[in-house]
Amino acid sequence: MIKTSGLTKKYDDMYAIRDIDLDLQAGDLFGFIGPNGAGKTTTMRIIATLLEPTEGEAYVCGHSIYTHAKDIRRLVGYMPDFFGVYDDMTVIEYLEFFAAAYKISGPKRRQRCDEMLDVVDLDFKRDAYANTLSRGQTQRLGLARVLLHDPQVLLLDEPLSGLDPRARIEMRSLMRRLGGMGKTIIVSSHILPELADVCNKVGIIDSGVLKENANVMDVIQKVRPQLVILIEPAKPEDFDRVSTMLSAQPEIESVSSLKPKLKVTLKPGLTDASEIATRMIQSGIAIRHFAEEEINLESAFMALTKGAGAKI
Repeated sequence: MIKTSGLTKKYDDMYAIRDIDLDLQAGDLFGFIGPNGAGKTTTMRIIATLLEPTEGEAYVCGHSIYTHAKDIRRLVGYMPDFFGVYDDMTVIEYLEFFAAAYKISGPKRRQRCDEMLDVVDLDFKRDAYANTLSRGQTQRLGLARVLLHDPQVLLLDEPLSGLDPRARIEMRSLMRRLGGMGKTIIVSSHILPELADVCNKVGIIDSGVLKENANVMDVIQKVRPQLVILIEPAKPEDFDRVSTMLSAQPEIESVSSLKPKLKVTLKPGLTDASEIATRMIQSGIAIRHFAEEEINLESAFMALTKGAGAKI
């Protein structure tokens, strides 16, 4: 659905993006993560045919951005970070105005607008003026607008930015629903943990360079290739005994104290810690907590980037 090869944008001697390669299929929800100025918006605007690259190629649903820009625009819904709404239009009037621009006419226009209000859970605001909506409601209205022509590809630039916690939860839920409809979605964000449970693929970009481009779990495992277990004995007085016992186990590389837990790192290549729990129980040690230490996209991002985005 989306394929880019060597996508590059240069301004004088400065690269906004350099050699971006993407390959996304139908139903992929791709989290495009990076600091402000890293090149996310530049990449999305090129895919949307709103900006021409200096070098490289991009295809959307098999169409080249150079030769079939009009076809691509019919297939893409692009929602920028900030967009204006008309002060003198109600929500339904706003959607009908854009539906007309998409050449949706007659009874089908109102039907389509009603359907999109239902999809984004904004029907209760249909007669409110668009400029009276909250930030979260405005974001949902913008999403309804880009869905009017039923695009196969969605480009959502920082849709979670500036939202309160409840609005972010609602927007993430909505993105999951859209991914379940088979649409290919690129969603950019610098709010890193927000995308971990939404996207199936992730790209980490910094200073215009795509540092990582893989499945979410593959990226996380690359940051921490060894399995780390957090163990807490049920009895605090067993802490030192457990630490000594674990340090002697052949599959364990290191044990460190994070009272009341112990941080246990297995040797490279080992992915099963169940035998350790079995030995503890057989030794008469009650266990309060035994689980793999979690690592999220924020930790992955900090480990894989320098944290200094290019100014674009």
